[in-house]
Amino acid sequence: MSSPVRGVDAVVLVGGKGTRLRPLTLSAPKPMLPTAGVPFLTHLLSRIRAIGVTHVVFGTSYMADVFADHFGDGSDLGMELEYLVEDVPLDTAGGIRNVASALREPDVLVFNSDILSGVDLAAVVDTHRKHNADVTLHLVKVPDPRRFGCVPTDADGRVTAFLEKTENPPTDQINAGCYVFRREVIERIPVGRPVSVERETFPGLLRDGARVQAHVDASYWLDVGTPEAFVRGCSDLVRGVAPTTALPGPTGDALVLPGARVADGAVVTGGSTIGAGCLVEAGARVDGSVLFDGVTVAAGAIVERSVVGAGARIGINATLSDTVIGDRAAIGPRCELRHGARVWPGVELAECAVRFSTDA
Repeated sequence: MSSPVRGVDAVVLVGGKGTRLRPLTLSAPKPMLPTAGVPFLTHLLSRIRAIGVTHVVFGTSYMADVFADHFGDGSDLGMELEYLVEDVPLDTAGGIRNVASALREPDVLVFNSDILSGVDLAAVVDTHRKHNADVTLHLVKVPDPRRFGCVPTDADGRVTAFLEKTENPPTDQINAGCYVFRREVIERIPVGRPVSVERETFPGLLRDGARVQAHVDASYWLDVGTPEAFVRGCSDLVRGVAPTTALPGPTGDALVLPGARVADGAVVTGGSTIGAGCLVEAGARVDGSVLFDGVTVAAGAIVERSVVGAGARIGINATLSDTVIGDRAAIGPRCELRHGARVWPGVELAECAVRFSTDA
């Protein structure tokens, strides 16, 4: 193991409402959703701790108390955690500025809380310090950058612009949602109003001649903010494709948590997570999906590429494909839900209430 990184605090921005993941985020903030058996933030904190950074400040807003209730002061993780609340939404840079009073070290690692990444965090800090940068951005190369704003750099790795989405992007490099700031740069961000890093802070630094450096790689990277990506990220963690030291079990084709029962004759595959207290009955198939705690999947049911909320019940011979089922919902026998369907918490669908096929 390399030497621990010194002189660095971490900031994790967790204030978003996670609307793209509703109805799951009606009962928990997105960074606290069970992700391969533990809250998503646990995976991020494990990677921060692995490089020797132990002081982490959370910028919270939506359901702010949930974070402290779960992680406390961080001592169980060998860390020191603090929580500062945004009274009104402040955007990314405003959220960073809002936690400045809690920072101590000269350099600050900042994370968006919906990114699953395999970047070498110590190497990002090293890039920042070698170039004496004001801010360093992790940029990742993606096959299709048209869906993102892109960030061109010069031959020395300095950022030259921040470009909006375009059909003909000049580079395949995109902002990966991880930064290193010099603390004094954070302290110059305006206080008490929304400030965007991409539209205000970073362009302003470029205009002022500041050193905005890039750390570019092709490491694993995924924005888990949509149901499709959330399911894929969970599967990648379970199968060992995405890095973590927080997986509560060995990597493999499935993660079955304590107290869950998978009957003989049931099939669980594709990096699925079966939450504590779940029951998957004989003849059921769960493929590439996430079952939160206490879910029942009845005989003959098929659940593929879907997320099923805590305490939900999936009836006999029901089919879920690319769907999101809210907590405590009940999907009746032979229902067929596909193509991004979402069922809100507590809703009960009668037998054959929803079908995509013509047979009943």
